[in-house]
Parts: sequence; C-alpha cells; structure tokens
Amino acid sequence: MIWRSILVAASLATIASGAQPGAPAPVAAPMRDLEWGQINIIHTTDIHGWLGGHLQEPQYSADWGDYISFTTHMRKKADEKGVDLLVVDTGDRIEGNGLYDGSDPKGKYSYDIFCQQSLDALCTGNHELYQEDSVDREHNTTVPHFKHSYIASNLDYIEPETGNQIPQAQRYFKLKTKNLGYNVVVLGFLFDFDRNANNSVVQHVEDAMKEEWFQNAIREKPDLFLVLGHIGLRMKEFEQIFRVIRDENWYTPIAFLGGHAHVRDARKFDDNAFAIASGRYFETIGWLSVDGVKKKSGKELSTEAAVSFKRRYIDNNLFGLHHHTGLNETTFPTGHGRNVSKMITEGRKTLKLDESFGCAPQDLWMSRSPYPGDSSIFSWLETQVLPGTVVNEERANVSRLVIVNTGAIRFDIFKGAFTKDSTYLISPFISKFNYIADVPYPIASKVLQLLNSGGQVFSGDHALDTRHLTIPQQASPRLPFSSSEVEEAPLPPMFVDGEGVQKPLVKGDGNGDEEPPLVVGYTTLDDLGNDGDDAVHSPIKFYEVPNCIQANIAFPPPPPPAEPSPPPPPPPSSSSTSSPTPSPSPLSGKRIEVEDGPDPEKVDLVFLDYVQPWIIPALQFSGGDYKPEDIKPYVDKTLTDLIAAWVGENWEKKC
Repeated sequence: MIWRSILVAASLATIASGAQPGAPAPVAAPMRDLEWGQINIIHTTDIHGWLGGHLQEPQYSADWGDYISFTTHMRKKADEKGVDLLVVDTGDRIEGNGLYDGSDPKGKYSYDIFCQQSLDALCTGNHELYQEDSVDREHNTTVPHFKHSYIASNLDYIEPETGNQIPQAQRYFKLKTKNLGYNVVVLGFLFDFDRNANNSVVQHVEDAMKEEWFQNAIREKPDLFLVLGHIGLRMKEFEQIFRVIRDENWYTPIAFLGGHAHVRDARKFDDNAFAIASGRYFETIGWLSVDGVKKKSGKELSTEAAVSFKRRYIDNNLFGLHHHTGLNETTFPTGHGRNVSKMITEGRKTLKLDESFGCAPQDLWMSRSPYPGDSSIFSWLETQVLPGTVVNEERANVSRLVIVNTGAIRFDIFKGAFTKDSTYLISPFISKFNYIADVPYPIASKVLQLLNSGGQVFSGDHALDTRHLTIPQQASPRLPFSSSEVEEAPLPPMFVDGEGVQKPLVKGDGNGDEEPPLVVGYTTLDDLGNDGDDAVHSPIKFYEVPNCIQANIAFPPPPPPAEPSPPPPPPPSSSSTSSPTPSPSPLSGKRIEVEDGPDPEKVDLVFLDYVQPWIIPALQFSGGDYKPEDIKPYVDKTLTDLIAAWVGENWEKKC
C-alpha cells in the first residue's frame, strides 16, 4: 500500500476551485497513490447527468472538462511507462441533474458534452431505456458517435419506421492494446431489466450467452476478457457470465466493470477474475490495473498465470486529480478540457439552473440520518411536503393515504440555496400520482407493510421484487447500513501507514507535526480490504430506509382533550416553619395522552405511478377486489413539481 500525507498549508495554495463558477475548492487529505499494471482501466458509471460536478461538495467538485484533462494526462503517462490505458463507462448517463433533465428536449446540452470524452468502451444503463424518447436519443446520438466502442450484448432497438428489431450496437468487439499489443475481447451487458420502453428489447443475460455470437466470442482465445456491465457486482448476471467464460477459458484473466448499485465495490471471482464498481453521480473515478497478463497466440491453450488486480476509488476533485497526474492548476487543464467546462457553464446558464426557489434551513439526508427523524429527507416528505401538495381539489376532503417509494428520491438536500438544479438532483423522474377511490381503510392500511416487507405476495414475479422500490445503494449487500434504533460508538479517524497497518489518526506525533484533518467520506470495504479509496476519509454512517413511506392526510381529527380535574383544596394551615407545599400545576402529575382520531371508513389510496405494479397485488392480498381499471389519475404534476412548489411557498427566499 502506497500512501502520501499532504499537508494542508503547503497544498491549498496550488488548489484551484472546480472548473464551474461557484464550485467549492477541494480540501487537502492524505492520499494513496495509483498502482499501475500492464493494462490499466479508468472507469465511470451512473453519472446521471452530473457532468458539472458537485457544486455543494468540495470533494466531488471537478467537472467533465477536468475529467477530460485528467484522462488526457493519464494516457500520456501510460505511454511514458510503456503500458496500456483504457477509458470506459458503464451506463446510466442520464436522469438526475438539471443539465440533462432541465432542457427541452432532455439532454439538449448533456449529450454533446458527454461525447467530448474519448472512450474505449461503453454500454447502456437502465435509465437510458425507461422512456421511448431517451431510447431514441441514445440510439441516434450516443451510439453513432461511439460507433466502434459502444457495446450492446443483450439490447435491441425497434426501428420506428419499419418495426424491425436490430442490435442497439455491436454485440462484442476485439481490440489490440496500443503499447503492449494485448488482444482483448470486450463485452457489454445490462442486467435482466424488464421495465424498458417498447422501442427496446432487453434479452436476459443467460439467454444471450446461448447465442452463436457469444459462443464465438468466448472462443477467441484473447489475453484478457473485458466485461462491461450495468450490473451490480453481487447480482446474479455477473456470476452467470463469469461461469460461462471460465468454463471455456480456465485461466484467462477477466476484468469486470460494473455499476447500477451506486456503490464503490470490488469483487473477486477467482484468482484471475476481478470486478470493480465506481460509485455514482460522478463522485468517483474508478481505477483498475491488471498485471501479469500472459500473451498467447490464438491457437495456444490457456495456462495458469499469476495475475494481480489493483483498484482505487478516486474522489473527483482537483486536489486528487492534480496529485495523480503530478501537475498543478497551471499545468493540469488542457485546452479541450477548458472548452468542455465552458460548454457546461453556458448550458447551466441558459437553463437557469442556479435560480433559487428558497433557502433550505438545514441538511436533509437520504441515508446518513435515521428515518424517521428531523434530519431525514423522507420524514420531511412524509410530514410536510406530501400533506401540503398532494391534493385533488375535487376530493380534497376525502381521507387519503399517499405512498411514495424511497427510490423516487435520489440525493440529499444541503443547507442553503435550493435551486432549479436541486429539484432534479433529488427527484428527476416524470412519475405522477394515481389513485384508487374509496378503498376500505382496513384493506388500504395493509399495503405499506406489504411493500416494505415483501414476502410471498410478490415472490413469484421478479419484476415485483420490492428491492426495486428502495434507494439503489441499499439493494447492494456491501454497503454497511445501520439500524436507526442502534447507537454505535463513533469510530476514530483512521489512516494507513507505509506498512499497510491501519491506525487511529491522532493530532501530531509528539514532534509538533500534524496530519491534515480527515474529510468525511467513503471508507470502502471490498474483497481486497479497506484501502481502496484514494483519499483517506473519516467514515460516514449509513442508516436503513424503508422501501416506501406513507402520509396519512385529511384523517378525522382526534376528540378534544378532556377537561382536567380541579386541583384538591390546600391543606389547613399549621404552625410548622417549613415552606408550604406548592399547589400542583393543572398539567402536572399523570401525563395527558393525546389520542389519534378515529380511523376513516374509506380512503383514497394515492401512489406514485412507478409503484403501481405493486399496488393491485397488495390490495388483492389484503382482501380487496381491485383491478388495474380501477386506477385513475390523481394529480397531474410530478413529485419534482410538487417539491419545488412547496419549497417556494414555505422556505425563505434568500439565505
């Protein structure tokens, strides 16, 4: 393990702010160096439109132009070292940021900006496929731009003119690396996604591997298989791919590049097969190096070789990018990178993404604060936003249960300006609210519990797996979520010394020298250990959240509180010199409990349309005789619209 302590005072003078106006300057931190191999891979995934970087988080404040400068310098370093470097992306490039969602048509600026990067391989995510227009834009814009590097091993496109079903892109391709001449077979899969738009077809991974093209691909006898996938590393699809390739190629190295789960993770399949996932929202730039790769001819049988894999999760900020390239604010930016940063600035300005709707009085967290709780974004929705906004004027006085899946919220709210961009960061989707009228309350009241517990009612249909309802990171078994009911002692800040031993980070070493204070951030534990993050962080604690939350609105009021009994008369006076006993307060003594109101006989069951496939089975399981035909529109506004309206009406305009 290589690490280097960088002193704050010596470093801050050379740190520039992120390329976007107003982006905060990164904070210096102890750094772990990148470890190079013969084949090195730089990886992004689940960017979700965050091409401008994080304008409220200094540790992730570099933008896409900075990333282009970074990869340009790293390609040059690879050439100087005589090794190879590949740059890849594994999908979900859209939905989740105003730069994509705020334009009409969506992606008017972001497609051109993304395509400025030079990529050696890329594949599709599920978010490119939810809407027919985004499927069209991906097929007609991104695919032709990256014609020779785009892979769609199990994805087809339906041509609108003819109705013909054609491959979205090439099923696989072969490449020879620039400097060492390794032969690589590149594949690119999407998990078994089944909520795609009608102009796309996703073939199950297991079925795609039975196709003739795949059987030919795994018999190419390359030096390395490079498998891209918009697939969580712990999902079954990667396991299936690994087993089929390994059955045919006993010792050939396999490098998997995954995504979808929104986590930093690395998985070891066997000694010669390894996978990395590189976070979410352009917070993370992944680094995977492969060493000990044995070159072989096409006819040579695979033999066992000592292959090693190293990984690093790079915080996307200029402090780290300067460190890894050995450059500074003057020498780091390239002309191309600067131009791309200007494209981002101009797009954000045109879209007025910095226009403020109000000032958030506090931070509101998805999973960094317990639910329910005052700092939980879900409690805020449940108790304030939904009751004040989800109203059908014709049925405003009807009691209703309003259900929202936690996966509809994608990011935290930070104290300070809540902008047009913020609305898309926290909820970029176009889902609206539907309802079923006059559901008996004893039936409707059971739905939330079923959505949160899963169970047999949904077990027969993979499409109704209730994990699809919650936040992506929680579906990953690697992220250490805590129960909100358990308090853990805070961990001391940690650093790793030159011998790879983890120790508490204390102020000074007795000689007057002090390490820089640690920034709160990811402290990733994966199959290779706990030293994968490039910056040494103070750990974040994550809490579990339910699959869905529910607001009870317009319920019958509780009965008025009973009048308190009059206080007893004071005792007769006496000649005692002790102080008199004070008269009890009318509210002292036994606590007066405030009762809930009576349950309504019937309610309108209101829900985001994304949750709709689960609603009818849950009602039927609870004793209701309901069909999809009973569902009607309730509010013709998205959750994004309702949040923005609530903020504008309830929070102060200026910070």
